[in-house]
Amino acid sequence: MLRIAITTHHIHPREPQIITSLLRDGWTYVHLRHPDASLRDIQNIIEAIPQKYHSRIKLHGHFELVHSFNLGGLHLNSRCPTPPVGYSDKLSRSCHTPQELSQATGLEYATLSPVYPSISKPGYLPVLTTDQIISALAEAKVPVVALGGVTPDKESELMHMGFAGYACLGSVWQQFSDK
Repeated sequence: MLRIAITTHHIHPREPQIITSLLRDGWTYVHLRHPDASLRDIQNIIEAIPQKYHSRIKLHGHFELVHSFNLGGLHLNSRCPTPPVGYSDKLSRSCHTPQELSQATGLEYATLSPVYPSISKPGYLPVLTTDQIISALAEAKVPVVALGGVTPDKESELMHMGFAGYACLGSVWQQFSDK
């Protein structure tokens, strides 16, 4: 099962160390989200992570860095919906509806959110029932990763629904909020 950690909106002071620890502990990927970060901010984070983990880092922006650091791919979203011209390596995409999911093709995986009430975005609630999620997963053309309110203890439930993995944001980063 894919296990993906997604960084928060803001850069944590110990982010490179935390990302290194997550990857060392077996998380499949870490997504560098940071929508407001500069190119230099993202470069600094990547440069501080041991090179052996770079292939397990995906970018949500500043796609031009993917080849400079031999990263694990790009994650397409509403802010950055298309890959750079000529890019042909690993892609993933954010989806929020069964329609978006049914159109997702040629990807390593897609995320579907929110599956549960969000931990990091209070008031961001699921709009799909469990039955609708199961149906959407059955129709999907790519592996689907659960996102939104997901905690690692829900792995069994998510597998039963048909997810190929899960992605955590709030539940991962909360443990580092006071450190």
